Amino acid sequence: MLVAEVVVKILESEGVDVAFGIPGASITPVYRYLAQSKKIRHYTARHEEGATHAADGYARASGKIACCITTSGPGATNLVTGLYTAQIDSIPVVAITGQNTRSQLGKEAFQCVDIVNTVRPYVKGAWCVTEPARAPGIIREAFRLARSGRPGPVLVDLPLDVQTTDIPYDPELDTPLLWDKPKPHLKQIEKAIEMILASKSPIILAGGGVIISEGTEELVKFAEYLSIPVVTTYMGKGSIPPDHPLYCGQVGIQCNTPFGNKAFLDSDLVIGIGCRFNDRHTGSVDVYTRGRKFIHIDIEPTQIGRIISTDLGIVSDAKLALEALLEVAKAKTQKRLPQGWVAGIPKQREQIDRRLEFDNIPIKPQRVFHEINELLGRDTIFTVGCGVVQIWSGQFQKIWRPRYYLPSGGAGTLGYEIPAAIGAQIARPATRVCAIVGDGGFTFQGEALAMACQYGVPIIVVIVNNGYLGLIRQNQTQNYGFEYAVDLWYSDQKIDFVRVAEGYGARGERVTKPNDIQPALERALQSDVPYVLDIIVERTAMCSMGSSIDSIQEYE
Repeated sequence: MLVAEVVVKILESEGVDVAFGIPGASITPVYRYLAQSKKIRHYTARHEEGATHAADGYARASGKIACCITTSGPGATNLVTGLYTAQIDSIPVVAITGQNTRSQLGKEAFQCVDIVNTVRPYVKGAWCVTEPARAPGIIREAFRLARSGRPGPVLVDLPLDVQTTDIPYDPELDTPLLWDKPKPHLKQIEKAIEMILASKSPIILAGGGVIISEGTEELVKFAEYLSIPVVTTYMGKGSIPPDHPLYCGQVGIQCNTPFGNKAFLDSDLVIGIGCRFNDRHTGSVDVYTRGRKFIHIDIEPTQIGRIISTDLGIVSDAKLALEALLEVAKAKTQKRLPQGWVAGIPKQREQIDRRLEFDNIPIKPQRVFHEINELLGRDTIFTVGCGVVQIWSGQFQKIWRPRYYLPSGGAGTLGYEIPAAIGAQIARPATRVCAIVGDGGFTFQGEALAMACQYGVPIIVVIVNNGYLGLIRQNQTQNYGFEYAVDLWYSDQKIDFVRVAEGYGARGERVTKPNDIQPALERALQSDVPYVLDIIVERTAMCSMGSSIDSIQEYE
């Protein structure tokens, strides 16, 4: 069997049912057999980075591994940003790239680039298959590695002559490689419960790892048993319902909520589960750590103690750790009822929540997210990229379920939003998907709308349009006292995103008044084609942020 056919057989065997990519000369043999597959649907992207983001969005929404396929040279190098985006957010994506023939490697031949060493810092593993007989084993290992431990992307590079080599292969005898989720050590779990029971004000910090591990139900059960308040990181958004009586909000110097930061600062013990303690979350580490101990549970051993000095580190899958914590808690103590300030969390949370209902013209960004919460919030999957729009989204949006909020968190990738929404919509066709994007972000991968239109993927795109690279403008004006190269409107002219959408085959409309947002969103929901809403907002509105979680500068 030709290696090219083997590749497709293995993709099918590993459960891949969707591939995003762009065919090219050096990957043609794989596409020949991809065309014959009855299990894999292929979606042609308009840029290789968009193919990676679409696969990423598919994986985040479904919890399944995803695949992108491209040709060599620039086709392969265009994957780098998407692979980095997936890697830092722990998303399993398998990238397959074509390559020039083995005889041309290292000779600067046409579209012959060392993609393996190019992407190696941004993936869990990368291989160039130069021995055809090793292809099955390498591809199987790529899938195993992508799924195991902390999930992440991998890349397999296939020279053209390798793809067309006949090797002995029986698909009935080749199966996916096994992998295990690390379980917590019982003594460590018992110590964690002892520390929690001895503390005066413990708090659970739920990160993205809780969602990835499918451990959100276990999170809520454990928190409820000991009546421990819960805050989340930005990537943990959706791991507990926003109206839960133990939910305090989000912690961070950008994507935060006021009561989330306050509750964290009032704690004396933090149980961090599936989180990395990155800089946009912690801000000043001295402020973040002062006066409190830390239990850190993470599937990746090297994360423990990396940023925050940890009093107890537990290497474990988040769900398995939460199950063990609940079991030991039940053995050691009775169920606790909320006491003191914990009993009043819902009222306190509401009292210091940010105001969203404004009637101003130009529209205040808060009003946009108020309407989104009211109409789309509970039943819509959202993708978000970067910039001031991402921070507003993170601060203002209420997310009710896991895998319903899919942000580019660690990378902050402009251009992620629309192709990721397409991937998510394909993964979850019965659930509407909405990309939240700024006018600047739209221009990075807006051509992905063509893919959505071609395949009838009815995503909603909400453009929060302030005519600026808004976060950079805020940084320039607030920290350096100048503004330069951030104005995206020219002579009062704006990109006509409605006509852009219609040019691709989508529908669109511009909104300039706050009372028009809701009916526009309703029309988008009722549409059976991609729908773009260009909402013009106050140009100089800024987002609340600070350098430490105790000094957030608030803006209305």
